[in-house]
Amino acid sequence: MRGWKAGPVAAVLLHCVMGAPALAQQAVPETTAPTPAPAASRHAMFKDPQDGHFDMSRWLLDRKGFLPVPVIISDPAVGYGGGVALAFFHRPEGAALERTAADGRKQMIPPNIYGVAGMKTENGSTAYGAGAMLHFKDDRWRYTGGVAKSSFNLDFYTPGNVLPEVGIGYSSDGYMAFQKIARRLGDQSLFLGLQWVYMDLDIGFDVDSDRQYFKPHELNRKTSGLGLSLQYDQRDNSFTPNSGWLGMLEGNFYDNAIGSDNDFQSYRAHAFGYLPLADKRLVLGGRVDVRWVGGDVPFYRLPYIDLRGIGSARYQDTRAATVETELRWNLTPRWAAIGFVGAGRTWGEHGSFSGATSQVAKGVGGRYLIARQLGLYVGLDYAFGPEDDTVYVQVGSAWR
Repeated sequence: MRGWKAGPVAAVLLHCVMGAPALAQQAVPETTAPTPAPAASRHAMFKDPQDGHFDMSRWLLDRKGFLPVPVIISDPAVGYGGGVALAFFHRPEGAALERTAADGRKQMIPPNIYGVAGMKTENGSTAYGAGAMLHFKDDRWRYTGGVAKSSFNLDFYTPGNVLPEVGIGYSSDGYMAFQKIARRLGDQSLFLGLQWVYMDLDIGFDVDSDRQYFKPHELNRKTSGLGLSLQYDQRDNSFTPNSGWLGMLEGNFYDNAIGSDNDFQSYRAHAFGYLPLADKRLVLGGRVDVRWVGGDVPFYRLPYIDLRGIGSARYQDTRAATVETELRWNLTPRWAAIGFVGAGRTWGEHGSFSGATSQVAKGVGGRYLIARQLGLYVGLDYAFGPEDDTVYVQVGSAWR
C-alpha cells in the first residue's frame, strides 16, 4: 500500500488492505482448526518460534486474525488525513499449500484475503469500501474485486503550454467497482484475465464557470468498460519480492452498449523486476510503467504520473510513462532500509514526448518483516518530489 493515490478508488482500497500471492519458495505450515488459546500463550502467538521476534504469521494464518493497516495521507492533492484498513486472511480447509511450477520450483498458494478500508482528509475528501482476492482450484483460478463509495476534492491542472498553468478545483462524488477473474494457462506462471471497471461520479466545480475549459464528453459521469489482461509473474514473493519479475499487458474498452456514457479505450503495459545482490543482503528493483488512452475520455480518467513524491493526478495527459528503481538493504533478518528514485512524464494531447518535461522524485524508507511465513514487510517511506514531500505507509511492495 502506498500513501493515498487518486484514481479508481476501488483499486486503491484493495491495495490498502491486501497484497497478492505470497512467498513462492517457502511453504506455510499445515494449519488446524483454531482452539481457544490460554491467556498465557496469547502473547507467544505474536512471537516467531524461529527467532523470538514479533511476528503475526500465526495470528493471520492459524487464528484467522486480521491485520490492521493505518492509512496515513499526506498527498498534496487531498491534504493531510488518515484512515484504517483491515485485512483478513483465510485458507479454506483442505486447500493445497503449494504447487510445482513448470520449471520445477515450488510456489506457495497464498491464502484468500478479504479487506475493508475507510479514509478522510483535511480538505473533506472521504472514501470507504471493501474487496477480496481469492484463489480456486489450487491457484488455477483467481478473483480480485472491490466496491467503493468516494467523495474527493481535487485539482485538475491545465497544460500551461501557452498560458500559465492553472489549477481547476473540482469534486467527484459517487461509486466505483472493479471485478476481475483470471485463469492460469497450463502449468505456466501466465494468467489470462477478464475484468470490468465501473465508475458513476457526479462532477462539480468550485467555480462553475470553469466548465468552459472542458468539452461535454469530458464531463460525463458514467464509465463502464470490459477488459482483457495477460500477466506473467515469476516473482518469488508478491508481497515483498526478492527475485524474479512480473510483466503485464491490459486493455479496457468502454462503450455505450455496456452502460458507459463515453466510448473510449485505456491501456497499460508495465514490468517489475528484482535482482538479489551481495548474497541477498541487497535487492535491486526496477519498474517501467506506460499508460495511454484513446477516444472520448473524461478528464478525470486521463493517465497521470504515478510516483511516490508526486501528487495524485498532478501531471495528466493522454499518455504517461514512469521509470523507477529501488534498493532494499536487509540490515538484519527482520529490518531493512529502502532508497528509491524515479521519473515520469506525460504527453499526447498537449505536446510531444520529446517536448515534455520529466518530473523526478526520490526518497528513503524502512521496513520490518511482520509476517515471516508470508514474506510480508511493512514500513514507512519519505519521498521528496518536485513540489512537495510526502509520507507513505507501505504494506508489502510499493509497486502495483
